[in-house]
Amino acid sequence: MAARILGEPAGAGVGGVSMDVVINSASAGGGREAGGSTRSITSSISGKVVVLGVTGGIAAYKAAELVRRLVKLEAEVHVIMTEAAQRFVSPLTFRTLSLNPVITDMFSEPGAWNVMHISLARKADIMVVAPATANCVGKIASGIADDMLTTTIMATATRAPVLLAPSMNTQMFLNPVVQGNLRKLADLGYIIMEPAKGDLACGDVGKGRMPEPGEILERICHILSNSSPGGRARDLDGIRVLITAGPTQEALDPVRYITNRSSGKMGYALAQAARDRGARVCLISGPTCLPEPGGVDFVRVRSAQEMFEAVMARFEGSDVVIKAAAVADYRPARVSEQKIKKGDGPLVLELERTPDILGELGRRKGGRLLVGFAAETRDVVESARDKLARKNLDMIIANDVSKEDAGFNAETNAVTIIKKDGSIEEVPLLPKRQVAERVLDAVAQLMRARSKPIST
Repeated sequence: MAARILGEPAGAGVGGVSMDVVINSASAGGGREAGGSTRSITSSISGKVVVLGVTGGIAAYKAAELVRRLVKLEAEVHVIMTEAAQRFVSPLTFRTLSLNPVITDMFSEPGAWNVMHISLARKADIMVVAPATANCVGKIASGIADDMLTTTIMATATRAPVLLAPSMNTQMFLNPVVQGNLRKLADLGYIIMEPAKGDLACGDVGKGRMPEPGEILERICHILSNSSPGGRARDLDGIRVLITAGPTQEALDPVRYITNRSSGKMGYALAQAARDRGARVCLISGPTCLPEPGGVDFVRVRSAQEMFEAVMARFEGSDVVIKAAAVADYRPARVSEQKIKKGDGPLVLELERTPDILGELGRRKGGRLLVGFAAETRDVVESARDKLARKNLDMIIANDVSKEDAGFNAETNAVTIIKKDGSIEEVPLLPKRQVAERVLDAVAQLMRARSKPIST
């Protein structure tokens, strides 16, 4: 089986095209945040081989920008285009940007003798399909290999990560067949990015837009930085991680509520980092301004009671629970059905305790790994140690929220990781994504040290 490739590119490269690269985080609390290290992201992809599959969707034009950014970060990019993709974007565009021939067919004479789909599979550090149409997703899920792209995916998936960025009409994306195919591929180890919501080319509004090139690039970098040289082995592969994030809101009347300053950024960073290390993540979030992270099971709640119920419903199916949410300790004992009017005198509120989610998890945890957070303003380490013991935790993350640039609503954090055995690790002020990685390093270390199975 030979492959037809578009002729060799001119040696002059891409004349007159700006190569500035900006990697935008999907949220201030996840991915690469303000103040993050460009060098660490670049080093994860420099010299890596990225095989990019482009299928026949209107979002194919965005793939050109993805190639440009990958090349700017010194990745070696090889593009495979389906026949339908060539109706949207010319192979010449990708040849010029990638500085490599573009593969468009399986049967024409090759420029060099090899079995092309096997050759690329052996070289690839990661394979990306962007956009991934419903047709392409269905073929991969069904084991169909009838063109150069699907045959290469079939040969790559057993040795390197495969990232899919679905792009299609909202109703197509929500079709049970498509959803079933995506779940099947996720269970097989394929990495699925969540489509974005917004205006679609067909005029509809909803979920189905291909993620932006910057988001895909960020995901590629984090996958490569957490993958072994040989492929997809990651330290949380297949581990079921339940994470809570954000504040809760406790209603006083239809207009007002009691809450706190938590932004959810730390919890979202943990969810994204765990996802990129191979974990199957469920993120239960209180009200935040952050966009829903892709590739996780996302559950939105409002009150402490709702969070309690959501956590308990999913606790049995979890291996690791990380309680990063700032759950209100108290709520109004009575909620007014009408707006409380302003009076001349003081207003006295009676408060009652909310459910102790972490305490209940500690009583039920069995063989699960349970991690808590302690946001304190004084006696930080001592208070965290006391909470670790009282709640029956395996690890607690203590942070002084009175410090500048740390804690609530900041882009950075500085924490102390305290384990049940008494060991302590100080994490200096870092972007929250990097703090999340340090926390998950400690989680992975505890998981490796355990020999007993997870109790259910």
